[in-house]
Amino acid sequence: MIARREDGLEICLGTSRVNVEMVHRWLAEDAYWALGRSRDLVERSLAGSLVAGVYDGPDAGARQVALARVVTDDATFAWICDVYVEPDFRGRGIGSWLSQALVEELMEHRGIRRLLLATRDAHAVYAKAGFEPLAGVWRWMEIDRRPLKDSILAHEPAPPASD
Repeated sequence: MIARREDGLEICLGTSRVNVEMVHRWLAEDAYWALGRSRDLVERSLAGSLVAGVYDGPDAGARQVALARVVTDDATFAWICDVYVEPDFRGRGIGSWLSQALVEELMEHRGIRRLLLATRDAHAVYAKAGFEPLAGVWRWMEIDRRPLKDSILAHEPAPPASD
């Protein structure tokens, strides 16, 4: 466990408590960036990542209410992805809390100095954890063959976060 809230929610690293069936359903059926993702692909992505799950208690059978994956070399760089909060638990600050806990874990405890993520509509959530628009965007290049690329990029970006 890396963090616990007064309401009993806790963030745990690792896959031992992850409800793979539920995570697959969340991503494949509800997450705009992962619609149609196969169960095999979800399992392989979890196995190859640092996984942070949010649970509604410390018990092994506690309900999972959120998830984030981190793809990292565990030394210099980390990409936070597949951040998902169960619809019934949205609006409670779980996404911001999870993001902040991951930033602390990765930067303060592991010494990683560069974190990256992408979002279509949750800029304000991640700004609370210290994320800013990508600096030097002209330096970045990519090969992107995701089947959902056009639908992901077709939306207007969210306005910058303001306090």
